[in-house]
Amino acid sequence: MIQSHTIKTPNRSSGRNKNRCLSCGTSVNMGKRRYCSIECRQYLRHQLNVRTGLLKALNTRYATFYFNDSLIFMDVLPFDAIEIFSFIFPRSQNGKPVEDFKRMADHLGNAWWAEVRRTRRRYLASRHLLEQASRNHARLESIKPFEIKKPAHIGNSIIHLKLDRAQLEDPQLLHIIKQAYRRQAKKYHPDQGGDAAAFRRIHEAYQQLLVWAESPTFVKRRGFPDKWFYDGIRNRWIQPTPYPGI
Repeated sequence: MIQSHTIKTPNRSSGRNKNRCLSCGTSVNMGKRRYCSIECRQYLRHQLNVRTGLLKALNTRYATFYFNDSLIFMDVLPFDAIEIFSFIFPRSQNGKPVEDFKRMADHLGNAWWAEVRRTRRRYLASRHLLEQASRNHARLESIKPFEIKKPAHIGNSIIHLKLDRAQLEDPQLLHIIKQAYRRQAKKYHPDQGGDAAAFRRIHEAYQQLLVWAESPTFVKRRGFPDKWFYDGIRNRWIQPTPYPGI
């Protein structure tokens, strides 16, 4: 039975504040990184994407995957639902979250197929699985990904001029760029005893931002900073967005 694996009253926040690899769970030498290695990130992406059949069977519009010290979570919002269904499984002892996810998804998939064989109705199997899930009374925004905009094609220019990303949408952007350039140029100009290489980078950043300001372009990303989310329209899992300000 699925219920024997489901925990109804979890503490979702416990342990989630640690900066750990989102795949293997290690916190050793992580710094601000999300993964301990490229291979770890790729492995998690692969294991999530090869198990999207379960989410398609549940008619999923959005889903999220995350974990804490003792539990793994997969929250699901079907297309035709107004509440979130949470599948919550215990972590295996000394196990990696990615392996725990595989175990959970395979268990749910096997339960779905068993119900299909019993009822000969796929929609009844999907309903059965959702009935075994815990009802999550969080706001739907907790699973609907929000969109962030990141300026494109400006590299580290705003860093060199000490600008904030929010200023890039200011109506007085050209004036702000020129003021920032004057401040940094005065500080680093070789004639004032500054560093020539630093001044050159500042001037290049100034030129790049002037060109960008004439025709601003942004890259849009949807997601959450602390968990993977599944997009049912695209039928794929998407990795976390950068933390605000990074």
